[in-house]
Amino acid sequence: MDYRRFDDTIIARIDRGEDIVDMLKEISVKEDIKLASVSALGAIGRLETGLFDTAEKKYYNTCEREGDFEITSLTGTVNTMNGEYYGHLHLSAADREGNVYGGHLNSAIVSGTCEMVIRIINGCVDRKFSDEIGLNLYEFQD
Repeated sequence: MDYRRFDDTIIARIDRGEDIVDMLKEISVKEDIKLASVSALGAIGRLETGLFDTAEKKYYNTCEREGDFEITSLTGTVNTMNGEYYGHLHLSAADREGNVYGGHLNSAIVSGTCEMVIRIINGCVDRKFSDEIGLNLYEFQD
């Protein structure tokens, strides 16, 4: 992985064999990012995604695939929970037949390259667990 920071934007190249989720965390911690939006594209060879069942208030791993996939969309946020790094990513990726798999991104191993753009936002938004919803929701400070 390699990256460069240009004012409030980071351009990153994530390399073959690296996990996109892990590399985003590494960059965010190193650059002390408290709030950002993330987008990316590229080629992956393995993906793991999940789905939150709102009625059960429980996450399920819904998709584990290996093969050749193009990232058709990767979007997300970086913020904090209890002052520590918190990343939240969603992914859609297509195979050679055009089948698309996606959901909440748990892991994606790069097979070719991943080109990521991290737009840093001047601010901080923490998260707090909501018993009512069952998720870690944004908690805005006054």
